[in-house]
Amino acid sequence: QVQLVESGGGLVQTGASLRLSCTASTRTFNDFRMAWFRQALGKEREFVAAIAGTGGSTSYADSVKGRFTISRDNAKNTLFLHMNSLKPEDTAVYYCAGSKIFTSISSRSAGYDYWGQGTQVTVSS
Repeated sequence: QVQLVESGGGLVQTGASLRLSCTASTRTFNDFRMAWFRQALGKEREFVAAIAGTGGSTSYADSVKGRFTISRDNAKNTLFLHMNSLKPEDTAVYYCAGSKIFTSISSRSAGYDYWGQGTQVTVSS
Protein backbone atom coordinates (compact mmCIF):
# COMPACT_ATOMS: atom_id res chain seq x y z
CA GLN A 1 0.00 0.00 0.00
CA VAL A 2 1.04 3.58 -0.61
CA GLN A 3 2.14 5.60 2.38
CA LEU A 4 1.72 9.37 2.44
CA VAL A 5 3.51 11.48 5.04
CA GLU A 6 2.77 15.17 5.52
CA SER A 7 5.07 17.75 7.07
CA GLY A 8 5.50 21.49 7.30
CA GLY A 9 2.60 22.52 9.50
CA GLY A 10 2.98 24.93 12.37
CA LEU A 11 1.74 27.95 14.28
CA VAL A 12 1.92 31.23 12.38
CA GLN A 13 0.41 34.70 12.40
CA THR A 14 -2.24 36.00 10.07
CA GLY A 15 -0.67 36.92 6.74
CA ALA A 16 2.21 34.49 7.06
CA SER A 17 3.17 31.76 4.62
CA LEU A 18 3.77 28.05 5.01
CA ARG A 19 4.72 25.24 2.68
CA LEU A 20 3.32 21.83 3.37
CA SER A 21 4.92 18.72 1.94
CA CYS A 22 3.65 15.21 1.40
CA THR A 23 6.00 12.41 0.47
CA ALA A 24 4.67 9.23 -1.13
CA SER A 25 6.21 5.78 -0.96
CA THR A 26 5.07 4.68 -4.43
CA ARG A 27 7.52 4.49 -7.30
CA THR A 28 4.80 5.41 -9.77
CA PHE A 29 4.01 8.78 -8.23
CA ASN A 30 3.55 10.42 -11.61
CA ASP A 31 0.54 8.13 -12.16
CA PHE A 32 -1.21 9.42 -9.05
CA ARG A 33 -3.58 12.30 -8.89
CA MET A 34 -3.03 14.08 -5.60
CA ALA A 35 -4.96 16.48 -3.44
CA TRP A 36 -4.99 18.40 -0.20
CA PHE A 37 -7.94 18.36 2.17
CA ARG A 38 -8.33 19.98 5.54
CA GLN A 39 -10.46 19.48 8.61
CA ALA A 40 -11.02 22.11 11.25
CA LEU A 41 -12.06 21.24 14.80
CA GLY A 42 -15.68 20.20 14.92
CA LYS A 43 -16.09 20.41 11.16
CA GLU A 44 -16.11 17.97 8.30
CA ARG A 45 -13.23 17.47 5.93
CA GLU A 46 -13.16 19.92 3.03
CA PHE A 47 -11.38 20.03 -0.28
CA VAL A 48 -8.47 22.43 -0.67
CA ALA A 49 -6.65 21.69 -3.93
CA ALA A 50 -5.93 18.91 -6.41
CA ILE A 51 -3.35 18.21 -9.07
CA ALA A 52 -3.05 15.66 -11.86
CA GLY A 53 -0.22 13.16 -12.04
CA THR A 54 1.64 15.19 -14.62
CA GLY A 55 0.89 18.45 -12.85
CA GLY A 56 -0.87 19.72 -15.94
CA SER A 57 -4.25 20.22 -14.30
CA THR A 58 -5.04 21.81 -10.95
CA SER A 59 -8.15 22.72 -9.03
CA TYR A 60 -8.72 24.89 -5.97
CA ALA A 61 -11.45 25.54 -3.48
CA ASP A 62 -12.83 29.06 -3.76
CA SER A 63 -11.71 29.79 -0.21
CA VAL A 64 -8.03 29.35 -1.07
CA LYS A 65 -7.93 30.38 -4.72
CA GLY A 66 -5.27 33.00 -5.31
CA ARG A 67 -3.58 32.32 -1.98
CA PHE A 68 -2.63 28.64 -2.13
CA THR A 69 -0.69 26.83 -4.83
CA ILE A 70 -0.53 23.08 -5.23
CA SER A 71 2.50 21.62 -6.96
CA ARG A 72 4.50 18.43 -7.14
CA ASP A 73 8.03 17.23 -7.69
CA ASN A 74 7.63 13.79 -9.20
CA ALA A 75 11.37 13.14 -9.11
CA LYS A 76 11.16 13.38 -5.32
CA ASN A 77 7.73 11.75 -4.91
CA THR A 78 6.58 14.89 -3.16
CA LEU A 79 3.42 16.97 -3.21
CA PHE A 80 3.45 20.57 -2.00
CA LEU A 81 0.94 23.12 -0.84
CA HIS A 82 2.27 26.66 -0.79
CA MET A 83 0.05 28.72 1.45
CA ASN A 84 0.25 32.51 1.40
CA SER A 85 -1.70 35.22 3.19
CA LEU A 86 -2.88 32.77 5.80
CA LYS A 87 -6.04 33.55 7.72
CA PRO A 88 -7.37 32.22 11.03
CA GLU A 89 -10.04 30.35 9.08
CA ASP A 90 -7.26 28.32 7.44
CA THR A 91 -6.58 26.69 10.81
CA ALA A 92 -7.08 22.96 10.38
CA VAL A 93 -5.38 19.63 10.07
CA TYR A 94 -4.22 19.33 6.48
CA TYR A 95 -4.20 15.94 4.79
CA CYS A 96 -2.68 14.85 1.54
CA ALA A 97 -4.49 12.25 -0.51
CA GLY A 98 -3.77 10.25 -3.63
CA SER A 99 -5.17 7.75 -6.07
CA LYS A 100 -3.62 5.97 -9.04
CA ILE A 101 -5.68 7.84 -11.59
CA PHE A 102 -3.74 10.10 -13.90
CA THR A 103 -6.37 11.07 -16.45
CA SER A 104 -8.42 13.32 -14.19
CA ILE A 105 -8.55 15.11 -10.85
CA SER A 106 -11.25 15.22 -8.22
CA SER A 107 -12.43 17.48 -5.42
CA ARG A 108 -14.23 14.62 -3.67
CA SER A 109 -12.64 12.74 -0.80
CA ALA A 110 -14.11 9.55 -2.26
CA GLY A 111 -11.91 10.10 -5.29
CA TYR A 112 -8.80 9.24 -3.31
CA ASP A 113 -7.65 5.90 -1.97
CA TYR A 114 -4.61 6.84 0.10
CA TRP A 115 -4.39 9.36 2.90
CA GLY A 116 -1.68 10.79 5.08
CA GLN A 117 -1.91 11.24 8.83
CA GLY A 118 -2.26 15.00 8.63
CA THR A 119 -0.27 18.02 9.74
CA GLN A 120 -1.63 20.82 11.92
CA VAL A 121 -1.74 24.39 10.65
CA THR A 122 -2.73 27.04 13.17
CA VAL A 123 -3.07 30.70 12.21
CA SER A 124 -3.38 33.21 15.02
CA SER A 125 -5.53 36.30 14.59
